[in-house]
Amino acid sequence: MFSSDFLQITLKGEASKSDRLFRAAVSAFCSLPRPSRREISQLEDLALPLFDQVSIESKRYVAAALSECTHAPVVLIRRLVEETVDVAAPLLIRSVALTDIDLIALISRHGYEHARAIARRPGLNPVIGKLIAAIARKVEGSRANVASLASRPKVVAVSTGTAHPTQRPEERPAGQAEESARRRLRAMMVPASSSTSMPGSSDRSHYARLRDSALSGYIAFFHTALADALDKDFASVREIGDDPSYEWLIDALRTLDVSDEKAFLVTAAIYPSLFGDLQAIRLFLLRYAAVSRDEALERIERWRNTGQEQQIPQSSAARAAS
Repeated sequence: MFSSDFLQITLKGEASKSDRLFRAAVSAFCSLPRPSRREISQLEDLALPLFDQVSIESKRYVAAALSECTHAPVVLIRRLVEETVDVAAPLLIRSVALTDIDLIALISRHGYEHARAIARRPGLNPVIGKLIAAIARKVEGSRANVASLASRPKVVAVSTGTAHPTQRPEERPAGQAEESARRRLRAMMVPASSSTSMPGSSDRSHYARLRDSALSGYIAFFHTALADALDKDFASVREIGDDPSYEWLIDALRTLDVSDEKAFLVTAAIYPSLFGDLQAIRLFLLRYAAVSRDEALERIERWRNTGQEQQIPQSSAARAAS
């Protein structure tokens, strides 16, 4: 696949060799009109072990090259966008491999600098654009406050006796705008075709959102998706989601008519440390099979109506396993 490029690589030192190999592999990959899954996997198998050895310049070069790829190596791209914005910017602006959920997660992890680059994406989801604008107003407002305080004479600052700068009224609209953008993000994550559904709905869009948000590694997205699926408020789901046992999640997934295999995928993504061997997986499947949908519905309804989020009743699955 990359033989024509690799023939040009000379052995002048390990660091230099890694850089040339890294660049040559990506250059050869980008020249392929329609790379296969095998070729994508080959590139990632070659490039990822070199990632920590190559220079910032090589990472910039590779990020720029891959930003134009239609059939991109997703794992390598997700590694590159976690770098500083001077490396990640081309991908943040142009890469089609990044989904809306990826972009939101990157903003949450890296803040304003990544958000500024994402704001330049053509066809950016308007809700994400509004969130970035709210963040920008907040950052610029903070900078203006710092500059104002730095230039203000100390005598004036002492004699005014007014409210603390962080409590000034002109900053409140930015916070309100940011919260409004967050609410719209929830609406954005709901497929347009889905209607308001109560627990027990077999709507497949619920599982798709639960799976994608669980695999995103950002627990707030999962709590949001589950709150929408169960028709509950986010705070309640977040509170019960702090429980170290997955019994509550078994009830929720059984209520939503999620199959055994899909339920395990979601649960393992949320509780990866609990499934280190076959016995743990077998125990989960036994517990999940032991819970009837009616029983799960009853507990979820009692959870919603009586506010018993902090004390989850022991399910028959737990009793069967004990």
